[in-house]
Amino acid sequence: MSLSSLDIDLYESEDPIWNPAMMAIPVPGIRKMVNMAASMEDVIHLSIGQPDLPAPENVVNATIEALRAGQTGYTMDAGLPELLESLAVYYSSRSQRKLTADNIMITTGATEAIYLALTAVSAPGRHFIVPDPAFMLYAPMIRMNGGEITEITTRAEKNHQLDPQEVIDAIQPNTHAIVLNSPSNPTGTVYPKETLEAILQEAAYRGIQVISDEVYDHLIYDGKEYPSALSCSTDLDNLMVVSSFSKTYSMAGMRIGWIIASQGAIKRLRRYHMFTTTVANTPCQWAGVAALHGSNDFIQNMLVEYTKRRDRLVELVEQTPHLTGYKPEGAFYLFPALPEGVNGTNVALRLLKETGVCTIPGETFGNSCSNAIRLSYSTSLGNIERAFERIIPWMEKQDFG
Repeated sequence: MSLSSLDIDLYESEDPIWNPAMMAIPVPGIRKMVNMAASMEDVIHLSIGQPDLPAPENVVNATIEALRAGQTGYTMDAGLPELLESLAVYYSSRSQRKLTADNIMITTGATEAIYLALTAVSAPGRHFIVPDPAFMLYAPMIRMNGGEITEITTRAEKNHQLDPQEVIDAIQPNTHAIVLNSPSNPTGTVYPKETLEAILQEAAYRGIQVISDEVYDHLIYDGKEYPSALSCSTDLDNLMVVSSFSKTYSMAGMRIGWIIASQGAIKRLRRYHMFTTTVANTPCQWAGVAALHGSNDFIQNMLVEYTKRRDRLVELVEQTPHLTGYKPEGAFYLFPALPEGVNGTNVALRLLKETGVCTIPGETFGNSCSNAIRLSYSTSLGNIERAFERIIPWMEKQDFG
């Protein structure tokens, strides 16, 4: 069974009132699995891609204080000046390059930032290069606007690393943008500095935009330094970097993201932003200011906890028949492969129905990974242990030959 055959009436319609471009938006596999799980009892979720840790107290207090102070109106279209300045100082220090508030625009979460960046660049006949697997938002936004896509396949046995030469070889005369996502959703892969530099250098030489989704940029394990596209590029003329507070400070529902780009690009994007969500949530922008000016204890404690979960999940996957895993370096996902030819959607659906463990099918994230499932460890260590007490014996009974 394919996820695309479920809940069709809810997500798709051939009614002529709708713009045909909307058919480029796939049925969201994550939402379908979660919706199915909601109708069941005793479900363990390895599906949800949001932190389970409560937001820092200073972030919560700043939101409440902003509300009580009457900070409920619109900000400037680019965002709250105090937040823009704070982000400029923070990223200037982190990337070792001078940034100003004019290089940044605040958006309603990273989702709006990605939407604006992709749709502002895509058009009929324009070619894009996207990793596969990849976050499910990229390809539909490009295709809705008539863009064409070449997908660069990555594999579990190679830790889902992106081969920069494959990216460069895929460039065509009409290539307008390359999409990067490090750490990756769904794989947790972190691209090394050498990969980023090779892609960014070639893109700059050819005048191609690079759109770098860096939402998980603080979830980096084993003490490794994070190579951001900001610190690997010579300038911002061909670069847009997207991030948010969602994963870093458990602020997913507060919807504060941003784009970092050249001042010229930000001016154009601000105009576009005014016709989408106008401005981001004002009290939560003040929460973002508090997050940036607070201590790093929350992030450090989160990394300790997620490292424990990651390490245990890697061990459990190694003990599970028919799953090929690896050690992710970032985010909070593992994307193990099933044997070649095995339908990951069928496996995910059966796992949910027969064991009560909710995972996400690989086909949600691309065309090359139908024999995979995504496991999220943004849940407790206890839930991970209980999930595999069900998964391992179920997998032992399967004959995928």
